[in-house]
Amino acid sequence: MSSQSKSGNVTLTTLQQLKMRGEKFACLTAYDACFARILSEAGVEVLLVGDSLGMVLQGHDSTLPVTMDDMIYHMACVKRGNRGSLLMADLPFMSYASESQTLENAAALMRAGAHIVKLEGGAWIENTTRLLAERGIPVCAHMGLTPQSVNRIGGFHVQGRDTDQAQLIIEEAQLLQDAGANILLLECVPSELARTITESLDIPVIGIGAGPETSGQIMVLHDVLGVSPITPKFVKNFLAEAGDIPGAVKAYVQAVKEKRFPAREHCFS
Repeated sequence: MSSQSKSGNVTLTTLQQLKMRGEKFACLTAYDACFARILSEAGVEVLLVGDSLGMVLQGHDSTLPVTMDDMIYHMACVKRGNRGSLLMADLPFMSYASESQTLENAAALMRAGAHIVKLEGGAWIENTTRLLAERGIPVCAHMGLTPQSVNRIGGFHVQGRDTDQAQLIIEEAQLLQDAGANILLLECVPSELARTITESLDIPVIGIGAGPETSGQIMVLHDVLGVSPITPKFVKNFLAEAGDIPGAVKAYVQAVKEKRFPAREHCFS
C-alpha cells in the first residue's frame, strides 16, 4: 500500500516517519501532468521535477542549459497531474548564485507547486540552505556527483572513493543538516559511504547510484522505462519485465520497498 493512500498527501513528516521505521520510499523524476498522475497513483512518494529534463526532454548533453522558465513550466504541469506525492523541484544552474536570486527563484518554484527545492553542492551551499530554511522553504541538498558541476569535476565520475574525499562528504552532509536541510540526496558514491551518512544523519537520505542502505531511492523516469540514450551502471529497465508503464512504475516502487533494488550490480564500492 502506498504512503499516499494510508495518510493522504505525502509530506516531509511522512518521509521522516518512514526513515525512523526503517521503511524505504521511492522517488522518480516527472516532467508532465500525465506521468505525474501515473507515478503518484502507483505509490511513488516523491516526484522530482529535475533539471535532468535538459538531457531527456530537450536533448542537451548536460543539465546546464536548463532555465528557471523551463523549471517553472514543468513544475506547474506536474502539479496538475499529481495525486498526493511530495513534489521536489531543482534550482537549475546558476539560479542560486546570490541571496536575492535564490529567494526569488525558490519562491517561484514553490508558487508553481513545489513542496521542496533541491540544490547541488557541499559546504558552499550552507548559507543558502540556512537562508531558505529560515524563510520556510524546505531544502534537499544534493551531494556526491553534482551534474551542474560536471565541467569542474571533469565528467560523470563516482565521488568519495578515497578516504579524504569520503570524510569531507560526511562532514559536509552534517553541516548541511545543521543548516536546515530537510533531505539529503547522494549521487554516485560508494555504498559504504552512503550507509555511513544515512546512519549518522537524522534527516532522510535519498540515493541514486549510492547503494541500497539509503532511506529512499530515486531514478530518472526514462531510465526506469529503458528509453534513455545512456544506461549508467546504477540503472535498471523495469519496463522490460512489466510490459506496460504503470506496471513498470509499480515494480520499481515494490523493488525499492522490498530492498531488492538497487542490487549489488547497480552499486559502487
